[in-house]
Amino acid sequence: QVQLVETGGGLVQAGGSLRLSCAASGRTVSSNAIGWFRQAPGKEREFVAAISGTGGTTYYTDSVKGRFTISRDNARYTVSLQMNSLKSEDTAVYYCAARRSPIARMTTHEYDYWGQGTQVTVSS
Repeated sequence: QVQLVETGGGLVQAGGSLRLSCAASGRTVSSNAIGWFRQAPGKEREFVAAISGTGGTTYYTDSVKGRFTISRDNARYTVSLQMNSLKSEDTAVYYCAARRSPIARMTTHEYDYWGQGTQVTVSS
């Protein structure tokens, strides 16, 4: 079992930055690929970024490439999502999720454990 807790959400003006963190516990974190997803009101949950268990492979959805960076610190059992140049369309609840596998994937159904989410609001 893996427990995930997201922190770092908040209200920021367009063009600003936020750093989300996902703290993992319950098993060897390097065994798990971690993904970030988001869900805006009235929309389906969508993929944002993912990182493999070793951190050697990362994926991003096109809309955040060049603005968001996912990274992990396995010694501290954390995965971070640095979000720069935020836009109003980035407003959503952001979730981190873990796979039982160290291979990163980009679809919700391939993730086994989910955090409770953290709200990110970008004002224009």
